[in-house]
Amino acid sequence: MSHRTIVTGPGGPLEVQVHGDGPAVALIASLGRGAGDFSDLATRLSAAGFRGLALEPRGIGASSSPLEGVTLADLADDVAAVVLALSDGPATLVGHAFGNRVARLGATPPPEVVESLVLLACGGLVPPTPEVSAALAAVFDVSLDSAAHRDAVAYAFFAPGNDPSPWEGGWHADTAAAQGAATVGTPVEEWWLAGSADVLVIQPAADVVAVPENATKIVEMLGARASVVTIPHAGHALLPEQPEAVASEVLGWLNRRRAGADVTERL
Repeated sequence: MSHRTIVTGPGGPLEVQVHGDGPAVALIASLGRGAGDFSDLATRLSAAGFRGLALEPRGIGASSSPLEGVTLADLADDVAAVVLALSDGPATLVGHAFGNRVARLGATPPPEVVESLVLLACGGLVPPTPEVSAALAAVFDVSLDSAAHRDAVAYAFFAPGNDPSPWEGGWHADTAAAQGAATVGTPVEEWWLAGSADVLVIQPAADVVAVPENATKIVEMLGARASVVTIPHAGHALLPEQPEAVASEVLGWLNRRRAGADVTERL
């Protein structure tokens, strides 16, 4: 069962799609995209006994908190407000692409709202090629015809042979511009290490935006706190390309964390 609710965030109203009951999992979307990208994963989380909290970013849906001058810290504070309002305890933060920056900053330093992090298609240190960067910008260009836009989406976000049609729509240029400015205004070293949180990186094998070298560097720099799994036949979009594989890895992580916590409580 799912429903929509409004949380009062530090900058104003925030819309959240709530799926199920149980330990909370906050879902943070990719650049300029909304909570709907997590519909499949949130449904699977709910069926497995978790509560999926899919946040609509500022500027999308009823999330009318201001975009002008927004910082990455402001966006992390939005997530913290949602967790504090809708979770009975610390939540796992799942950040997709741009959302991984928000998730990692939300755990730096680690507040009481963060149990662990799952990072989907996470970049930020090793950049994509200029051609890929151009395609990424093009997906927000409203002057493109439908065929050119579809080609840009396919090139930047989907592995070769995968159908890009699930992401032909759902692009929010104003939100993306504000998020991009927030990223530029925040030094990478402020969020890259994710505080002291444990981290699972789910790396798409064919990601040309968050190239796999980023995942390698995360493990090198975070050491035992981080682990990486690679999803074949997936690009930067990941969620619509390999929904079952993503859900399996996320649920495996959550269940292992829950089992570990239960053992610790019994000791």
